Amino acid sequence: MRRTLLTVTSSLSLAAALLAPLPALAQQAAQAEETSQEDDDFHKSGGIIVTAPFVRDLSILAGTSELSGDTLAREARAQIGDALTKLPGVSATSFSPGASRPVLRGFQGERIRVLTDGIGTIDVSNTSPDHGVTVEPIILDRVEVLRGPAVLLFGGQAVGGAVNAIDKRIPREVPEEPFHLDALATYGSAADERSIGASLDVPLTSKLVLHLDGSYRKSDDLRVGGFVLSPGLRAEQLEEAAEERAEGNLEEAAEAEELAGLRGRIPNTGTETYSLGAGLAYIGEGGSFGISGSYYNSLYGVPERPGAGHHHGEEEGAGGEEEEGPVTIGLDQFKVDFRGQVDLPGFFEALRLRAAYADFKQTEFEGDEVGTVFRNNGIESRLELVQRERGGWRGATGVQYVHRDFSAIGAEAFVPPNTTDQVGIFTLQEVRVGKIELEGAGRFDRVVVKSQDVGVERRFNSYSFAAGLAYLPTDQLKLGVNLNRAQRAPAAEELFSNGPHIATQAFEIGNPNFTTEKSWGGEAYIRYSTPDVNLSLTGFYNRFDDFIIDVPTGLEEDELPVFQFIQNDAKYYGLEAEASVVFARAGSFKFVADGVADYVHASLDGLGPVPRIPPLRLLGGLEAQSDVLNLRAEVEWFDDQKRNANFETPTEGFTLVNASASWKPFGASRGVTLIASANNIFDVVGRRAASFTKDFAPLGGRDFRVSARFSF
Repeated sequence: MRRTLLTVTSSLSLAAALLAPLPALAQQAAQAEETSQEDDDFHKSGGIIVTAPFVRDLSILAGTSELSGDTLAREARAQIGDALTKLPGVSATSFSPGASRPVLRGFQGERIRVLTDGIGTIDVSNTSPDHGVTVEPIILDRVEVLRGPAVLLFGGQAVGGAVNAIDKRIPREVPEEPFHLDALATYGSAADERSIGASLDVPLTSKLVLHLDGSYRKSDDLRVGGFVLSPGLRAEQLEEAAEERAEGNLEEAAEAEELAGLRGRIPNTGTETYSLGAGLAYIGEGGSFGISGSYYNSLYGVPERPGAGHHHGEEEGAGGEEEEGPVTIGLDQFKVDFRGQVDLPGFFEALRLRAAYADFKQTEFEGDEVGTVFRNNGIESRLELVQRERGGWRGATGVQYVHRDFSAIGAEAFVPPNTTDQVGIFTLQEVRVGKIELEGAGRFDRVVVKSQDVGVERRFNSYSFAAGLAYLPTDQLKLGVNLNRAQRAPAAEELFSNGPHIATQAFEIGNPNFTTEKSWGGEAYIRYSTPDVNLSLTGFYNRFDDFIIDVPTGLEEDELPVFQFIQNDAKYYGLEAEASVVFARAGSFKFVADGVADYVHASLDGLGPVPRIPPLRLLGGLEAQSDVLNLRAEVEWFDDQKRNANFETPTEGFTLVNASASWKPFGASRGVTLIASANNIFDVVGRRAASFTKDFAPLGGRDFRVSARFSF
């Protein structure tokens, strides 16, 4: 601990030193009127939209965060999970550079919804951590991270929260200029990453807008700052090498020793991704409607745990056992989106419709051979009636429909073909009386999950409720508490799994007799906001009945440990804190100190810790901001994670030091921004506790990145 504190102290000293010369620079900077850091993109409207205006700034959305503009450009990575990890309460699965989903408040998988403009991504990323998310961060307008009870509006299963990615494929506004172009190009040294994305909006008439976009990203194997394998895995390999050498197997011994000493790059972690999209929108005085089509394609490598292999019918020929090649995943998705709104008179303000259809295919290759093919055809739609605000009362009521047709064909098809149909009805109401805000939300879901192959059909009724009370003693201060009761129907994977799941290195067995997962939750928060000071502190607690989780049985099948899905009571609690303070001004610069802290504690009654929970994390930054130049230095410290399930390994803490600069060479209003950043400056080895692959696929080492962002 003393060593860690010394590291953090020295790192903060470095950050302060990096910013120390800034007052002198400020005297030389052009004297420009100080303005807030506005996004150059014409799509940007004030405030966090959170899918629809009726939920903007709700107290019941505790801990809402946004990533947009230059910050999103700086943090954009191949997968959306890795782009959001500096926000409070957010970690990532970090399975590989090509597959990483967000982790919110320690929850992942089925308990997190990843959305595009309020609609699910309709892929299979929730099925397994090695499956990529079909969202390309470099073409997004912004990303919203939603936590708290009101997330149940997007699905009763989203008890941990939701990530809402807002793209531009269905335009929301008519450009005033003949066309509007947004583009971002980036190079990152750690994986020799090259990416470019652009979107174009053209007004065909005063009310009709055409949108086109495309992106391309390619990266090589990821470089790390030290040994690829964790100390425990290195010890295993060295022990195996000694045994092989003692038996006279010199070639096998040399291979194990080489693997134990592997440094530099993680084998088989390259990625190649491209996307295309087009949309058309009518925007009139009485409403709007638009449609878009998009295609997403990605090919990426999957790192393999030493000593683990694919155990499905290995064949032996005359020359002995047939070796399998490295595992790569190729996925593609074709998607059609629709969004419409009709403005209404009287009690209701608007009728909104959002819908999407997607055809998704994922192929897992073992060398040049096809292993398993996953297919997912899905439809999701939302219809919402928004009430006109009257006397401090506003709200919305709607219905949501989700259809999922999933199949997996191949030797590792651990889940049989299945379909899921869900119909949900929800409402959200808010009223403000003086300094008191009262909010309430309710949702009912009817879920049918069936698999003809196993002859099982299950029907679930889920009821979820949330209530919030906020007190505003001043315009700057808000105190509040939220309570919620949520139910989640089991997913098909939790009901029907029965086979080897190589991504998790386990033979997984579901239980078709599961009941709904139920939870009681609460939050208390304090928020303080002035032009120079923003503070937010949230504490949360969730108690689960019939929590669904897979646990080891001690048995082995296909040379893999058997994990059985069970239902057990559980509890999660933790805190999130965020602060930003303008502590000085000089010339056109203002100097800002900011920080983030988050912590989660999760336990299964009678069974010990929940697996893959992020540890305590502290992030502190110093930033100099002006209209044309921003300079930033930050330190992010992760504690050890020693609260592990009985099949997990401990995760050693680490500290990352980063610095960045963004410059608008032609002025704040000319739409050109150049960004340079240095991440993990001291080239440390970091491993995410939430990752299945942490012991053999650590985070990237020192990474120098340069980006050019255009908006005009």
